[in-house]
Amino acid sequence: MLDQIDLSMVDWARAQFALTAIYHWLFVPLTLGLSFIVAIMETIYVRTGNPEWKKITKFWMLLFGINFAIGVATGIILEFEFGTNWSNYSWFVGDIFGAPLAIEGIMAFFLESTFIAVMFFGWNKVSKGFHLTASWLTAIGANLSALWILVANAWMQSPVGMKFNPETARNEMINFWDVLFSPVAVNKFLHTISNGYVIASIFVIGISAWFLLRKRHVLTAKRSILVAGIFGLITSLFLAFTGDGSAYTVAQKQPMKLAAMEGLYNGSNGAGLVAIGILEPSVKPGDGQDPFLMKVEIPKLLSILGYKDSKAFVPGVNDIVNGGYKPWYVDTPEEEKESAYSVAQKMEKGKLAIAALRDFKTASKAGDTIMADISRKQLEENFPYFGYGYLSKPESVIPNIPLTFYSFHLMVALGFYFILLFIVVLYFLNRGNLEKQRWLLWISLWTIPLAYLASQAGWVVAEVGRQPWVIQDLLPTIAAVSMIGAGSVKTTFWIFAALFTALLIAEIMIMVRQIKIGPKDGGQ
Repeated sequence: MLDQIDLSMVDWARAQFALTAIYHWLFVPLTLGLSFIVAIMETIYVRTGNPEWKKITKFWMLLFGINFAIGVATGIILEFEFGTNWSNYSWFVGDIFGAPLAIEGIMAFFLESTFIAVMFFGWNKVSKGFHLTASWLTAIGANLSALWILVANAWMQSPVGMKFNPETARNEMINFWDVLFSPVAVNKFLHTISNGYVIASIFVIGISAWFLLRKRHVLTAKRSILVAGIFGLITSLFLAFTGDGSAYTVAQKQPMKLAAMEGLYNGSNGAGLVAIGILEPSVKPGDGQDPFLMKVEIPKLLSILGYKDSKAFVPGVNDIVNGGYKPWYVDTPEEEKESAYSVAQKMEKGKLAIAALRDFKTASKAGDTIMADISRKQLEENFPYFGYGYLSKPESVIPNIPLTFYSFHLMVALGFYFILLFIVVLYFLNRGNLEKQRWLLWISLWTIPLAYLASQAGWVVAEVGRQPWVIQDLLPTIAAVSMIGAGSVKTTFWIFAALFTALLIAEIMIMVRQIKIGPKDGGQ
């Protein structure tokens, strides 16, 4: 099959999906976080009866609505691409990937689509309590929609709760709860939505800072900063906590990704965490070069974060490619034996699994039950390495290390910066002289793009760091694409690039216009 694949098609399909995902994620996090901030503001209005809080709520609700409406388009296109460009993947995952997306559609329809109408058009038409309920349900619906998408993505990072059916050549779900509550899914969901909350908090603070710089809507700006600052500080601390959980699951399930995140070529016991580093561009796996031109390392911290033990062995790129090491989490002789396999050995087992599947289908078609049973057994024994059979060389399992490394460290550095920003903003707000700190207001305003940069960097780590896998160990990117020519994908890539750029420009222009208009007096 691989000799029939147009490699340029693989590159363009990846580029198109990356383009769509990047643009989509420019809209989603603000929706996730701003929905809850708006609900909190409306709760204060309902409890106090202060019309100023109604004005504040309606202003941020309008910006939420603009972002929500434009973000829907990119999400729809993203899901269609699974069928157009990644049909082999869509077939291979069976109902496991489709079920969460179907539930997401139902959640979005019945919660978001229903209650967002009440949220925007129900002022003075329904009771305050019912309107407030609609606002909260819209926020909950948006975040539940994210849950099911992230569950599907987490399964790709760590496939669980399924069994491969050789008769259909598809993975079939055998335990829904294993898929939903896998450690990877739980951490990915919590880390991603808290990222959205932080972005929304920075957005509200930054826009409010602009009002203070212009000496407009000062009371509205200060109250908005109070809500967003507290919400942002709490969620940014939670973001750091879930980041620790994510690093732990990556260490257990995707050791190569962890090695790329840290630029770790040779593993060691008590491995340190690189706080700041510059990679040597010419380093190659196994060449013996020092991978860093410069680095500042925190001793033993990588072992602690990855395995909760300061003495734990953390494998590097060379260890994973060559095999022969014993992971710290190994409990049984079978697991220890499997960990000793090199990538080359896994590739041989993968080829055996692919051949066994082919033999099983031939025997089944011919009615040879004995040969079918033998082939099925061989397939089951080697299926954990199924995807390795499609790789051309052992080095194929190594992702883009510089891109993963720098994206990870940029994300972490900005995450700590955001925590500090929330603390400083709240400190001066509490002292009552925030509007006099013009340097801080300008910093807050220009932090908005940094929040989006950190968010995109996180997804680069998650997705580039797991290459070449679409489904970890089971299906590489090269075997997941549709059997179509690159021309059509190339054409739609540029169409989508133009469309998404136009949508982004339109959103920014509409947002800026509404921000310049500002909150309407009286909350009307």
